[in-house]
Amino acid sequence: MSVVGKLRDRLEKSRQGFAGHLRNLFSGGGISDEFFEELEETLILGDAGAETTLQVVDNLRQRAREENIKDVSQIKEMLVEELTSFLDNEAKSCELPASSPAVVLVVGVNGSGKTTTAAKLAYRWKQEGKNVMLVAGDTFRAAAIEQLEEWASRIGVEVIKQQQGSDPSAVFYDALQAARSRKIDVVIGDTAGRLHTRTNLMDELKKVYRVTGKVIEGAPHLVYLVVDATTGQNGLAQADKFNEAVPVSGLILTKLDGTAKGGVVLSIKEKLGLPLCYLGLGESFDDLHSFNPQSFVEALLE
Repeated sequence: MSVVGKLRDRLEKSRQGFAGHLRNLFSGGGISDEFFEELEETLILGDAGAETTLQVVDNLRQRAREENIKDVSQIKEMLVEELTSFLDNEAKSCELPASSPAVVLVVGVNGSGKTTTAAKLAYRWKQEGKNVMLVAGDTFRAAAIEQLEEWASRIGVEVIKQQQGSDPSAVFYDALQAARSRKIDVVIGDTAGRLHTRTNLMDELKKVYRVTGKVIEGAPHLVYLVVDATTGQNGLAQADKFNEAVPVSGLILTKLDGTAKGGVVLSIKEKLGLPLCYLGLGESFDDLHSFNPQSFVEALLE
């Protein structure tokens, strides 16, 4: 199955909901003010974000007027172009650096899918031939340590852990020392889920960030913020606070297969101004996909 085909399959809820309304809108009829108003309403109801929606629809109105377009199918083609352009990334922000070891932190709120995502990243990079180590930095929950151990065993990578309640910074310090001596290529650190209102936990995350840099120069080289797509607009304020606490390199959007509001991808890009690096579209190891704006928009709207 092609990339677009697989995305189309996994985005079925959004295709039936948000994108289904769009397809109905483009199924026939003429171009009018009412058409653009309905398009605007559909995008906003799909969690696309008000500012983005207004800008995109204004651009379509202007292009339709300037190019004397009368066919709604042409407007649909233009919408694909506009959304693809809006979602285009600075891809370098998502790529592993040449540093060895490359240190990656996975952060986010409770329940966003951080631990599973860390494992999927480990699987992905191991498949590319890299020597990968996982770090059980979520020391608050014994279940998180056990879950990461289980994933590591199944993938066939090493995991560094300490007892529940240990200082996460100490876990990372030991792990990075070990990684350097064992010639590890990539270190992926799972971190505890935390709410942005818990100042002590955000301070702890800042400490982990500082400690990694003291052990390995330039670390962490990537900080991925994991955002649960099913939370829609509710997750954005919390995500914004994470970016204030530690410099976030890019976003990983999980559980996108579980939402009917695929427009949340646009909203996240609008609010946070960060590149979307990966999409989580299921529970399997290989269900973490590099984000390609054109493939995503085509899968959603075609």
